[in-house]
Amino acid sequence: QVQLVESGGGLVQAGGSLRLSCAASGRTASNYHMGWFRQAPGKEREFVAVISWSGGRTNYADAVNGRFTISRDNAMNKVYLQMNSLKSEDTAVYYCAAVHFLRNLSTNPRQYDYWGQGTQVTVSS
Repeated sequence: QVQLVESGGGLVQAGGSLRLSCAASGRTASNYHMGWFRQAPGKEREFVAVISWSGGRTNYADAVNGRFTISRDNAMNKVYLQMNSLKSEDTAVYYCAAVHFLRNLSTNPRQYDYWGQGTQVTVSS
């Protein structure tokens, strides 16, 4: 089991920045690729970003590419999502998720093994 706890969400004005954190515990978190997903009211959960177990590879959704940066600190068992130039359409509950490193860097939420409880991000225009 891997337990994931997100933090850092909140209310921010359009154009502002937030940094989300995801703390992992349990089985060796460094054995997992880590992803961020988001879900807005009435919409399906969507991929935001993913980082490989080593931190050497990343992938981003087109909607956030160039504005968001995913990173990880395996010594601290943490994953981060730096969000800049926030837009109202970024408003959602953001979730961190883990998929075993032997699998691909997936953008499909159904392939992830563990999930956090989510943190709300609200961007006011």
